[in-house]
Amino acid sequence: MNDEGKLSRAQKLWEEKYNSYTERDAVFTTNSGIPVKPVYSPLDGDKSAGYLDELGFPGEPPFTRGIHHTMYRGRLWTIRQLAGYGTAEETNRRFKFLLEQGSTGINCVFDYPTARGYDSDAPEATGDVGQGGVAIDSLADMEQLFEGIPVEQISVSLVASFPVLSLTVMAMYLALAKKRGIPWDKLAGTVQNDFLMETAIAVAPAVLAPGASFRLSTDVVEYCTRHVPRWNPISYTGYNYREAGVDAVQEVALVFVHALATVEEMRRRGYEADQFVPRLSFFFSADNDFFEEIAKYRAARRLWYRLMSRRYGVTGPRTLTLRYHVQTAGSALTAQEPLNNIVRAAYQGLAAVLGGAQSIHVDGYDEALCIPSEQAALVALRTQQILQNETNTTYTADPLGGGYFIESLTDEMERRIQAYMDRIEEAGGIVSVVQSGWLHNEILESSYRVQKAVEEGKRKVVGVNCFTTHEQPVPVFRPAPGVRERQLQRLAAVRETRDAAAAESALNALRQVCRRGENAMEAVLNAVEAMATVGEIGGVLREECGTWQVPLY
Repeated sequence: MNDEGKLSRAQKLWEEKYNSYTERDAVFTTNSGIPVKPVYSPLDGDKSAGYLDELGFPGEPPFTRGIHHTMYRGRLWTIRQLAGYGTAEETNRRFKFLLEQGSTGINCVFDYPTARGYDSDAPEATGDVGQGGVAIDSLADMEQLFEGIPVEQISVSLVASFPVLSLTVMAMYLALAKKRGIPWDKLAGTVQNDFLMETAIAVAPAVLAPGASFRLSTDVVEYCTRHVPRWNPISYTGYNYREAGVDAVQEVALVFVHALATVEEMRRRGYEADQFVPRLSFFFSADNDFFEEIAKYRAARRLWYRLMSRRYGVTGPRTLTLRYHVQTAGSALTAQEPLNNIVRAAYQGLAAVLGGAQSIHVDGYDEALCIPSEQAALVALRTQQILQNETNTTYTADPLGGGYFIESLTDEMERRIQAYMDRIEEAGGIVSVVQSGWLHNEILESSYRVQKAVEEGKRKVVGVNCFTTHEQPVPVFRPAPGVRERQLQRLAAVRETRDAAAAESALNALRQVCRRGENAMEAVLNAVEAMATVGEIGGVLREECGTWQVPLY
């Protein structure tokens, strides 16, 4: 009997003994519904390919074990804590505080009106100015936001997902650099620029049609490919899809189908994959299912390599490697017993590290209640620093690689992600499934399953549906009062002092560009330099591109 036969016989004997015991009352599956066996051995996993085809070495195809040869022994991940609230001055102070305390990147989130392309004095903005992020109405605000921060020396993430804002805030950042005399090839960072955020996840009062939204998103990719070579012009926000209710399999499948649509559109515009794919970036969640999250990252790297190499025949190493940012799961945070969130976020951050992320944000423990306080932000930052400096998890690449369970789970995740991608592509592709409402229905059904499992107690949430006895009062942070009044004064001052004719001329030029179907980025840049506001630019884009109602599926 060969070694595999001996192992198979021994495992069957073990299973007979195991089955003589009683399991506890639980459903042993991952959060994405993948069954978990009681034990894994060399008999599990895909035997159709050898070690080099399935795992290989870090920095080598298929990149299952990481995209860099040295991984964290060479360079630690970027600590990129999310920040943004109130006015530009307040957020600027938070940026500087985080940088002083050891953060190594900036991650800026915008308030609800700004994110949706409205000025602070718009009727749609009432009650939301400075909430959920920083209020930015014009280039003057952007200059204040980055006052005293050397943008040519630090990478900056602009959390601007709706393409209307992606164009505008990207243009403001480029205009800021131009005014400082900083060449654009010195700028490093990312703008989210994800059309699904506008059309399927967090809709605005007026939503651009999916086709137009996707086209504007690609305009940013094209412009940055030509003019801002170190900038990531899009970040496919799987994290936000996950927050809306999809599972880990759907999260990766959606970002990949979206990314492939970008690749096809850029190729249609005359670009080769190696010219722009290396600057496409991805944004994933780290949720509570520890091993599933780690397997998700490993499967995603391998599948991206296979998609790029087999579908497009590319060979450039940076084109073949998946680079991504991870944020711990906001939807896993609880308002009940909020200090428990410190533990949740630490484990989620550890999963991101063991999965090989390039940059990480750890949520503040009070985020289920409010914008993170300075104390909560500091604890989240220190969580990352403890991971980097005290746990020794950075000493070897892919420390779980070769584990029977993690490899079997990685294989199954890859199979399920590809199968879900096939479903989307068979339904017409990412724009089509948004246009029809198919994707909205998928998100709602997935979200309902999760909520139902929590309410029925099948998915345990400590402090919510089990072990619910302890009070943990924490102070609720609020921005300084008068945010809206201060922002309206700044906006009024901009309108009074700018060259109104120049601003109107720039907006008219943007209208003509939209009517001709040309790349809108240059025209938006000219508009922000003429001190046109976010709402004015958004208004033109909504008028010229048309708005859309989410369909009932």
